Amino acid sequence: MTTSRSTSPRAGAAGRGRAAGREPRPAYECDACGHQPPKWVGRCPECGEWGSVVECTVTGPTVSGRVVSSRMPAEPARPIATISAAPARARPTGVGELDRVLGGGLVPGAVVLLAGEPGVGKSTLLLDVAQQWAAGAGSPSLVVSGEESVSQVRLRAERMGTLHDQLYLAAESDLAAVLGHLDAVKPGLLVLDSVQTISTTGTEGVPGGVTQVRAVTAALVAVAKERGIATVLVGHVTKDGQVAGPRVLEHLVDVVLHFEGDKHSSLRMVRGVKNRFGAADEVGCFEMHEGGISSLADPSGLFLTRYSEPVPGTCVTVAMEGRRALVTEVQALIGATVAGSPRRTVSGLDSARLAMVLAVLQRRTERLTLHDREVFAATVGGIRVVEPAADLAVALAVASGGLNLAIAPHLVAIGEVGLTGEVRRVGAVPRRLAEAARLGFRYALVPTGCGPESTGVTAEQLRVTEVTDVRAALQAAARVSAE
Repeated sequence: MTTSRSTSPRAGAAGRGRAAGREPRPAYECDACGHQPPKWVGRCPECGEWGSVVECTVTGPTVSGRVVSSRMPAEPARPIATISAAPARARPTGVGELDRVLGGGLVPGAVVLLAGEPGVGKSTLLLDVAQQWAAGAGSPSLVVSGEESVSQVRLRAERMGTLHDQLYLAAESDLAAVLGHLDAVKPGLLVLDSVQTISTTGTEGVPGGVTQVRAVTAALVAVAKERGIATVLVGHVTKDGQVAGPRVLEHLVDVVLHFEGDKHSSLRMVRGVKNRFGAADEVGCFEMHEGGISSLADPSGLFLTRYSEPVPGTCVTVAMEGRRALVTEVQALIGATVAGSPRRTVSGLDSARLAMVLAVLQRRTERLTLHDREVFAATVGGIRVVEPAADLAVALAVASGGLNLAIAPHLVAIGEVGLTGEVRRVGAVPRRLAEAARLGFRYALVPTGCGPESTGVTAEQLRVTEVTDVRAALQAAARVSAE
């Protein structure tokens, strides 16, 4: 008995596909009308002819079984040297610290996403930016608020003194209405506060949902690129401090900025996370006050305390916020001896690194007992310092407070502390020492290999002492304090 097998093109194609393994899926085409169905069928679904669908040779890339043919592009590719970079030049906003983070200003057609905690001052900052743009850029600026009425925004503008004839306000929550305002005003700058409040009728989902936020942002990016409008989108954040919404939101925009600050402090920082037009690690400093917000070109003085006499438990370090060096004071208080587990309380520092520094001091130094005593450590001015370069200053502040020995106020300490007590090298030491010398500090303790010959700072400006471990750093600090 012989067993018959199907010889249909479909069966043959399936057999060849299984035999070939990784060969591409075959394509099919109707001899009568040229229609290309995704699979073999006995009757062409386009012209209705029976037996006209045959396997054909693929002559180009396929998507879902269909051949993708080439077409003439709207604009041909050109040599890179013949393309002008003038349209991508940044235009200053008039707010110096924001321009620093943006890489010089706002680029026409660029889309910036500014995210931050509620009440940190995002709307206040952007209203000032919109007024500065309207006054100096020669084109109108448009602020669209989806959370406040135009009267509320007007009251804030009066308080800040940011009224201008070329600054336009609108309160909208529909994308079509926002596009209509763009047609009527033709602004050079658009501020949308916030993107989570805008919705479009052509997309399913509630305002602020993943689908709506993605669709609204994609549409605004397309309009900004087409018309050359510099656009700033205000974004909400989650309880973890991340930008709310889909992750693709950060990929769609050109610049992502985080607005940070403690509500109990006047200091505000704009930190760059992504920037296609400049450095992505810059930080801008601002100060909130009753009249609004202002730039802080030299914020180091906010993080220092001036004492009439040296006080035990303090030490100064130089922290890096992006590319900016900030002289920062670290304070430590050693409490009474307690039974059980003593408290370790920090403010503005990394609690894990403080615990490690305390363990190193307990193990590597004499006359310092910390395992059964409460320790409180903090920074001054509301700045948060979590980089390892502050370890040496934390260690000296704790040792100073525990031994009741004051450290000279004109000394800075820079370095990472290892588990064996060694002081390790950190980055940007020349920039840190230059900032310390500019502010009048006369002595610096740094890791080995970061002496004056490698930093460019002269001995007249700053006396730099290299230390190998925590014990050597304590001895060097004691000698400087005794001078």
